[in-house]
Amino acid sequence: MPENKEKSLTVDKEWCKGCGICVAFCPKSVLEIENGKVEIKNFDACIQCGQCELRCPDYAIYLGGNR
Repeated sequence: MPENKEKSLTVDKEWCKGCGICVAFCPKSVLEIENGKVEIKNFDACIQCGQCELRCPDYAIYLGGNR
């Protein structure tokens, strides 16, 4: 069954303080901290579970698109 990639993962680096909570909760290791900010290192592995957006205390990650 093909994965549905209707949503896009967006990081607002101005809001990100590099706490790493999103990295810790990502079940597919899509994110990493680089130079003190979160980076999307493997978008193709993203299952769009929304844990990064849900857990980010600074609202710096947005999983948006068609809902």
